Amino acid sequence: MAIPHPQVTWVELSGYVAALLVFSTFYMKTMIPLRIIAMASNVAFGTYGFSARLYPVLLLHAVLLPLNAFWSRRAFWSRRPQPGPRRARSFRSFREVVTPGGPAS
Repeated sequence: MAIPHPQVTWVELSGYVAALLVFSTFYMKTMIPLRIIAMASNVAFGTYGFSARLYPVLLLHAVLLPLNAFWSRRAFWSRRPQPGPRRARSFRSFREVVTPGGPAS
């Protein structure tokens, strides 16, 4: 007697892929890869929600996708070096700080 194998539809497969992507975000140690995988899971869950007519799931991930895109873009640009000279944050001059016996002592 043969055991019947259940057929997995592409809708179910997209749900499993989405769940696997969310699970993998918990192993990320840096923010940019985490956001990229989170955006991929948003697309996969959006596909799953639309195909299975699970509209709350679709709505949630349709909102989360632009949020993840915004924060990943912000994290990416904050890591890049800023061009141009940086202004000192202190009103004291460099000479006042490094001169022995100066006002800073």
